[in-house]
Amino acid sequence: MTSQVSSPAEQADGAVVGEQRKAAGVKDVRRLERVIIRFAGDSGDGMQLTGDRFTSETASFGNDLSTLPNFPAEIRAPAGTLPGVSSFQLHFADHDILTPGDAPNVLVAMNPAALKANIGDLPRGAEIIVNTDEFTKRAMQKVGYAASPLEDGSLDGYQLHPVPLTTLTVEALKEFDLSRKEAERSKNMFALGLLSWMYHRPTEGTEKFLRSKFAKKPDIAAANIAAFRAGWNFGETTEDFAVSYEVAPATKAFPVGTYRNISGNLALAYGLVAASRQADLPLYLGSYPITPASDILHELSKHKNFGVRTFQAEDEIAGIGAALGAAFGGSLAVTTTSGPGVALKSETIGLAVSLELPLLIVDIQRGGPSTGLPTKTEQADLLQAMYGRNGEAPVPVVAPRTPADCFDAALDAARIALTYRTPVFLLSDGYLANGSEPWRIPETAELPDLTVRFAQGPNHTLADGTEVFWPYKRDARTLARPWAVPGTPGLEHRIGGIEKQDGTGNISYDPANHDFMVRTRQAKIDGIEVPDVEVDDPDGARTLVLGWGSTYGPVTAAVRRLRTEGVAIAQAHLRHLNPFPKNLGTVLRGYDKVVIPEMNLGQLATLVRAKYLVDAHSYNQVNGMPFKAEQLATALKEAIDG
Repeated sequence: MTSQVSSPAEQADGAVVGEQRKAAGVKDVRRLERVIIRFAGDSGDGMQLTGDRFTSETASFGNDLSTLPNFPAEIRAPAGTLPGVSSFQLHFADHDILTPGDAPNVLVAMNPAALKANIGDLPRGAEIIVNTDEFTKRAMQKVGYAASPLEDGSLDGYQLHPVPLTTLTVEALKEFDLSRKEAERSKNMFALGLLSWMYHRPTEGTEKFLRSKFAKKPDIAAANIAAFRAGWNFGETTEDFAVSYEVAPATKAFPVGTYRNISGNLALAYGLVAASRQADLPLYLGSYPITPASDILHELSKHKNFGVRTFQAEDEIAGIGAALGAAFGGSLAVTTTSGPGVALKSETIGLAVSLELPLLIVDIQRGGPSTGLPTKTEQADLLQAMYGRNGEAPVPVVAPRTPADCFDAALDAARIALTYRTPVFLLSDGYLANGSEPWRIPETAELPDLTVRFAQGPNHTLADGTEVFWPYKRDARTLARPWAVPGTPGLEHRIGGIEKQDGTGNISYDPANHDFMVRTRQAKIDGIEVPDVEVDDPDGARTLVLGWGSTYGPVTAAVRRLRTEGVAIAQAHLRHLNPFPKNLGTVLRGYDKVVIPEMNLGQLATLVRAKYLVDAHSYNQVNGMPFKAEQLATALKEAIDG
């Protein structure tokens, strides 16, 4: 942990004040610039809820923050085992931060498995709070501890706080009419109360949340609040915690505005609703539940009052089929999924390319192949999004870079789909979807105008003077075809997957027409207007690090570290992966070295090398976890020196 540095005289004065406070029974309070906390326990211990509540209070306090939830794929993994450990990491600070942090300063371990699974990530001197009640002989043997790590000296390099969390929770709830098992379930709230005391977090929001969550079970709500308060009081009164900490609000990190904490999936859902309002179109989601995309379906189902219609289909194919039908009917149509679902949807995506209708395919990427790692993150669907269809079927690809940026990326993807009449891939991933950060709520006036003009009447005159409607007569600038809502008099036209004749839309097997239509569809995608890529290069570097998607935070943090050490390095980050920004080739050729970090085996690097003939160097990781800033800083330094 980092703290402010004081002079020897100030330290001496501080020591005197500290002794006076101690004599008066008042505990010391230390100011920190940032803290990284990790809550870890069984998947049934409520670690995600605990972390989420601590995060919410930290956001309301005004700190900048970044989170990393990490949980098993099983609904209830085997209790007390290493594969069953669920954790939630939170990095919060009084300044701008970009990642959930490389190594926790504080680990809350609810059982031996949680300790063993996470101890390797802790730096020496870190604080460890353990629930001693769970360190039974059987529980320790289950994860391979021959002797108790709390007693064998293996934790001597850390600040160990043994706390009987379960016993203290049960004791605090003895006045409630609860069984011991029911009372034990509140131990995560006791831990949350203790940590809230340690870091001076607000408490009102958590108590209000608990009353709301258990509104139909007021006794359970009261018990959880009592456990939460007992944890706070324990920190205040026990001698084991002699110091509490303050992390001031990050007043200089944010522009003026109204902020809230938001996850990537929630931001994306809000972005889709905002896009439908800005386009004045109903929003239709055809989806099949799949981790880690299901939260978008859950959230959008709550917003019928904004003209949102959600359809939980029987499978992935039905979900996108319904969405494409809604697009034909004049809705802003969306389908959400992850990598395995994209594979199933590929034929209908090709149909959307042929029909030239707007459709958003939201792919929250996860580890693959096949079912892979459902709850872990990866960036390995890029080539699937680019080429995973039969025939020449080009589709634009947009990728957000942070949880909050998912809102803007959704608006951008909708802009492209509606303007150019094309399906669009929106590539998020599990790290962005489940992670969270502060988000400035935009004013309505800041949102783009996405208004759509549907076809209203004939658009072509035949040689004999007859006015007709041609469904494939194109806009001269965008090459988009007209969007005709079914039922509009005089706009009847053919639709289907067989090749269309240019202009008329009639079925055509003519070779020359097919060649023309294939090239025209490609030209439409190539001509999509996207902003130039911006390069951050204050020192005239000779090495450029190029990223995309969720690598933005770790890459930017690594670049900051290197520049602090006096190393010159440039950075650029891509939102638009198809088409690439028009200036990208010029940017890449302006550097001696280009390094592309990706959570795959080099998919963007493959595209860059093929298109621009630039000898881009890959730095790859596919372990289901995001990059660490220190890891990337070391790799980039080696690339510069190599």
